[in-house]
Amino acid sequence: MTNDQVEAIREAIEASIEGATAEVELGAGAGHYNVTVTAPVFAGKPMVQAHRLVYSAIAHLMDGDAAPVHAIDRLRTLAS
Repeated sequence: MTNDQVEAIREAIEASIEGATAEVELGAGAGHYNVTVTAPVFAGKPMVQAHRLVYSAIAHLMDGDAAPVHAIDRLRTLAS
């Protein structure tokens, strides 16, 4: 819910996906976020494959009962 968590999500995505730019906003509830990621690697990939790349990048933030990220309410992936 804090800016630190928003920044942690953004940094994890941008560090894991080459050339990515991530926009992260608070979502509908505690631990919920809206994420838009733009990256060249998404070009030609099915949406499911692009989403898996993003979820893999933030898996460590969603692991366990006390994880800071409970859910991604909206995930958009765009090719750049």
